[in-house]
Formats: sequence, C-alpha cells, structure tokens
Amino acid sequence: MPTTPETQSRLRWFVLALIGVAQLMVVLDATIVNIALPSAQADLGFSDGARQWIITAYALSFGSLLLLGGRLGDLLGRKRVFVIGLTGFAAASAIGGFAPSFGVLVIARALQGVFAALLAPAALSILTTTFTIPEERNRAFGVFGTIAASGAAVGLILGGALTQYLDWRWSMFINVLLAVPAAAAALRLLARDVPVSSRARIDVAGTVTASAGLFALVFGFSNAESHGWGAPLTIAAIAAGVALLGAFVAVERRVANPLLPLRVVADRNRSAGYLAVAAVGAGLFGVFLFLTYYMQQTLGFSPLTTGLAFMPMMAVIIPVGGIAQTRLMPRFGARPLVTIGMLLSAAAMVMFTGVGVHSGYVADILPGLLVMGLGLGLVFAPAMSTATLGVDRSDAGVASALVNTGQQIGGSIGTALLSTLAASAASSFASGRRPSADLAQLAAVHGYTTAFLWSAAIFAIGGLISWAMLSSGAPEVDEEAAAEPVFAH
Repeated sequence: MPTTPETQSRLRWFVLALIGVAQLMVVLDATIVNIALPSAQADLGFSDGARQWIITAYALSFGSLLLLGGRLGDLLGRKRVFVIGLTGFAAASAIGGFAPSFGVLVIARALQGVFAALLAPAALSILTTTFTIPEERNRAFGVFGTIAASGAAVGLILGGALTQYLDWRWSMFINVLLAVPAAAAALRLLARDVPVSSRARIDVAGTVTASAGLFALVFGFSNAESHGWGAPLTIAAIAAGVALLGAFVAVERRVANPLLPLRVVADRNRSAGYLAVAAVGAGLFGVFLFLTYYMQQTLGFSPLTTGLAFMPMMAVIIPVGGIAQTRLMPRFGARPLVTIGMLLSAAAMVMFTGVGVHSGYVADILPGLLVMGLGLGLVFAPAMSTATLGVDRSDAGVASALVNTGQQIGGSIGTALLSTLAASAASSFASGRRPSADLAQLAAVHGYTTAFLWSAAIFAIGGLISWAMLSSGAPEVDEEAAAEPVFAH
C-alpha cells in the first residue's frame, strides 16, 4: 500500500470511521438494551428484582477492567487489543442474542463489558496516536465527541426500532453485524504497532487494587439504586472501593511499571478533562434515563417514538461539536467551551423541571433538548481531546481508559444518586395526600423534575471545576509526535 503523505492523510479518515463504529457500539450498548428489557423479561420470564442485573453486569465488568484494558493496549499493541476487543464483543453479543435463559443473558452482558474494556480505550488511543496534526486532530475529535455524546440516543432509537419491528434479540445481534466487518477492516488497515517494551510487565498489585476498587464502587452505586444509600452492603462496597483505590495510588507511586503512571494525571488540564467527562456522565442520565421514563410512562410515547424524540438534540450536537473542535478549540482552548457547555446543559435541565403530567413535546421538551444539544456539543469533543492531549505514546492506552472510566463511574454515580433522589421525592410527594387517579402520575413527574434539578446542579458544578482547572488559550500540540506508522503496508 502506498505511503505518500496524501495517502496517509486519506487513510487516517478510514481509521476514524473504524474507530467511530467501535465507539458507537460501546456507547449505544448502554441504552439499546434498556429499551429491549421489557420484551426480554417477558420472553425469558425473569423477575423485576433480577432485571437490573442485565444492566449492572455490563457496568461492573466494563467499569472495573478499563484501566487494565487500556494498559494492555500499551503493552501488547493497540491493534491486537482492538481486534480482540471487537471479535470478543461480537461473540459475547451473539451469546446474548441466542440466550435461552436469564443466567446466560447476564453472563453474555458481563462478557460484553470485559471486551468493551479492551475495545474502548484501544479505540481512543488509536485515535490519539493517529491524529497528531492539530487541524486533523480537531476534526477527528469533533467526530468522536459527537459519537460519544449522541450514541446513547442512537441506542434508544435503534433499540426501539429493533424491538418494535423485529425482536429484542436483535439489540444484541446488531453488534455482530457491526463488529465483524470492523475487525476485518482493522486487520487490513492498521499497522502492527510496537508495544511499549518487551521488558514491561503487568502491574499485578495495581491491577488487583484498581479493578477491585472500581468494581466495588460501581457495585456500591448500583446497590444504592435498588436498596438505598443506607443499606449495609452499599456502605461497605463504597467504603471498600475508596480504600482500594487509595491503596492503588500508593502502589502506583512505588512500582517500576505502574498500571497507571501518575504522570498521566499530574497534568492539570488532563485531570480537568477527566473530571469534565465524569460530570457529564453523571448529569447526562438525567436526560436519557428520566426523560425516557417521562415520555413513555407519562406521555405514552412508544419506545421508537421516544428514541426519535431525542433526534433534535443529536441534530444540534453534530454541527456544534464539529465547530467547537475545529474552529473554536484552536482559537480559544477548552476552558471557555467546556465551561459554557456545562452551564448550557445545566440551563437545559432547569428547563425540563417545568414539565407536567399534561405537557406537550414541542412546547415543553423540545426547547430543552435543543439547548442540551448545544451544551453537549461544546463539552464532549474538547473535554476528550484535552484529556488525551500531550500524553506519551507509551501511555496513550491508559490515558484513553481514564476517559472511559470517568464516563462509567460518573454514569454509575449519576444513576444511583438521581434514582434515589427521584424515588424519595416521589414518595414524599405522595405521602399524606388523598389517593386519586392522578396521584401516582403527579408523584412520578415530581420525582423526574427533582432529578432534573439535581442534574442541573451536577452540570453547574462541572462548569465551575472546568473554569477553575482548565488553562486558557489554544492547546499546544507536538506535530512531530507521530513517529510510528499507523497503517498496514
């Protein structure tokens, strides 16, 4: 294959398309199954109490193994880990699609999370090391950020369509149709990259403390959602998670080949990028989770109609994300963009607090979705780009894993916290009132609007942190950074 500069530049965009498919699978898989759950439950006959494990199994394995997955990409080669992640994700999805029982489906979802923990950081690290020229990097991260921001909505639409017109099992099979061609393209297109060092070893102590700590945190937040924050298991899991992650930091200061070199997070801008991604992950569930409940259970929308209702937000995210990363980021830097985006997202959540039992989509939901699209478009690509900017090639995988870890932990916290607050608000609203036909709906809507208000607070805090920590001005990028080939030839 020719390797002229023109050819290299053209092939980089094929790599972006490949990475985009991988990222879309990982992001949409968090929501596509949500829409299919009622049908899967009716088909396989599992209880309401067991239902949460279809979601939690994926979150636990994905969230706890991300740092290991990212480091394996650095140590074994990004191409190898990327292809393993794709093929494994496809196999796990096929198992889930053919699952004859609840137990098999849970195992398949856990396996999806394992391979997603390999795939997601490998994809982002390939993007980071492929696009080092500032103009191309900005355009590439604009596309990647748009996929990350809108993938959950794509999952709602796709899950609704597949469940409504085919079968819930196609919410799993769709991954096979995406992953297998992507893996074949990766084998042909990507060069076999050189691992960090033949002498490098896996940091066993760091891997155990990080994976166990992240597992305990995600489990604790998931348990809080179903059993409350005061449950002994919730408290024990979260406390164990914090203690194990503290031990992890202590280990990383002393080992020769750390799982997470602390130089990655020592940079103030990168740390701010990770925190911004986590804040968006926490606050965004207020949009997708509770707005989905509101439209389906209160307004009576079908699953497909609910997914389509998010389209205007996606239509705004796509152009705004591109403009933010390609035109505004080089001129102003991430600080004003991420801060303004966070505050706009907070404003959108405040707008949603005005919905009621008899609200209409156009007057009461659409304006907030448009403002949210504007805010997310300003946040995602600049935050992700900043979180991986200037990192050594040898640390690209683990730096990318931190971005995904921030999203996962933020999302877990957001789900548990907002679900608890919404349930408490709904219960308080109904308490002491005379039972009536409308009381249950009024209480539910009060719970949703309470969650929207707290989501607004999360976004506002994220905006303040971004303004305080991010540097002003255009980012500096080393155009000489890309020394190794990224394409097979």
